[in-house]
Amino acid sequence: MSKGKLYRGGWILATVLLSIGLGAQQRSPSAKDSAKDSAKNLAQRVDRHYNQLHSLQAGFMESYEGLGMRRTESGTLLLLKPGRMKWEYSEPAGKLFLLDGKYAWFYSRGDSQVQRIPARQLDDLRSPLRFLLGHTELEKELTGLTLAPAPNGRFALSGQPKGQEQRVARLTLTVTAEGTITGIEIEEADGALTRFTFTAEQPNVAIPAAAFHFTPPAGVPVVDALPPV
Repeated sequence: MSKGKLYRGGWILATVLLSIGLGAQQRSPSAKDSAKDSAKNLAQRVDRHYNQLHSLQAGFMESYEGLGMRRTESGTLLLLKPGRMKWEYSEPAGKLFLLDGKYAWFYSRGDSQVQRIPARQLDDLRSPLRFLLGHTELEKELTGLTLAPAPNGRFALSGQPKGQEQRVARLTLTVTAEGTITGIEIEEADGALTRFTFTAEQPNVAIPAAAFHFTPPAGVPVVDALPPV
């Protein structure tokens, strides 16, 4: 197998996955400490929601703006702990990103090759939901965590992904008061912006392990991709 460089859109996909109400008592005018407490409380609620899951299915819409390009894609996301993730696209049809626990696989129908990379090389925020595949602790994943109101009664949790200071400027999770993630926004250091919106979340749905097995199409070679630098 030859070596190839992982395409930019692929690393964003493979690149990062995610009690007390936010009532008036948390919105008291006691400024910074109160705001930090509110961000911490909501982050812990997100942790509790996802740490008790063993599987998840949701629809997604992905948009990307950067490097003079703009695109919108959509499909279905499957998560199965430990360590398995599948982004199956309906638009464009035939595009796939799959993490089987050992490798991450990238393929689009009609491509001349399948790209793969060891899962251990994706052990950072190169998957927007990577932290949902293990034991989630948002406060350890994001520094400078802040909370702000978002449309439709939701909230925005933002921070700097640890270890990604040179590549990702900001990660923002849009969450409900109950701790469900409905959106992710990744702002890269070069100004590129990727947004994910999630719908119809189905927690702990039955997903067979075979759904995360990828067999390359006949005659299509597998290339060991290089992570972006």
